[in-house]
Amino acid sequence: MTGEPGFIAALRTMAPHPAARGLADDAAVLELGAVELVLTHDMMVEGVHWLRGQDMTDIAFKLVAVNLSDLAAKGAEPLGVLLGFMLGENDAQFLHGLEQALAEFGVPLLGGDTVGGGGGGARAIGLTAIGRATCHPVPSRSGAQPGDGVWLTGTIGAAMLGFEALRDADEWGETAAADTRAFRRPCPRLREGQMIAPLATAMMDVSDGLLLDASRMADASGVTIALDSIAIPFAERLPLDRRRDALGWGDDYELLFTAPETFAPPCPVTRIGTVLPRREVPLLLDDAPVEGRLGYQHGA
Repeated sequence: MTGEPGFIAALRTMAPHPAARGLADDAAVLELGAVELVLTHDMMVEGVHWLRGQDMTDIAFKLVAVNLSDLAAKGAEPLGVLLGFMLGENDAQFLHGLEQALAEFGVPLLGGDTVGGGGGGARAIGLTAIGRATCHPVPSRSGAQPGDGVWLTGTIGAAMLGFEALRDADEWGETAAADTRAFRRPCPRLREGQMIAPLATAMMDVSDGLLLDASRMADASGVTIALDSIAIPFAERLPLDRRRDALGWGDDYELLFTAPETFAPPCPVTRIGTVLPRREVPLLLDDAPVEGRLGYQHGA
């Protein structure tokens, strides 16, 4: 067993239920009569997903947002969330941010659990988001077909720049007027997801890096995805020499999806590539295999 991929591979042997989708998707899809529930759970860890000393108001907001992003990737309507929280410093700030996020996205808190941290170690917090599917079939990562276009909402790279600005803030906490909101408070593409879901052949959110997530979609679908770097929309303030870094950084929470050539976009999106029959590698960038780091993997 090696890192995150090996651990997840072991878990797949314990998850034969169809709702689990082979643990190869953004969320589980559970059929209950005529209703399909979409279930997801994401965690965040201090020092990994947020900087030590970062405002806990923002941490709470982001925790809700990243889980709702998984629902967006299924075109789901959020129904509620369950919180798993480790008590520690600045809990009142966390509660304030949680209240803001629940109000911003119109999502109720349904329950959860709190625990003491035992002192000294990094804090870990988690959230389960529950949604209702708005179309059938619910899109997965595994439906991309040769000939489909590859599309993306929004831009890539703003979160990376926001993180670096916060990390490098001076002793007064100034961030050189940099816009850090994309890292601190990402916006899940819920509306866009519901519009795109009935038209997409495959869809997922970009959380671990566009290259890695595109490669995962290609593997799940048994195809090769060819991306065109010139077509990829990057954040306006991203320097040209940082574009490769941004492709493998993650935290963008945009929607990556495939759709037939007849696809007519129902909202602003950008075509960034094409789905090909399976080749020796799952991902091509400018017609060549990708060298170097594709994205973020825990334990790698």
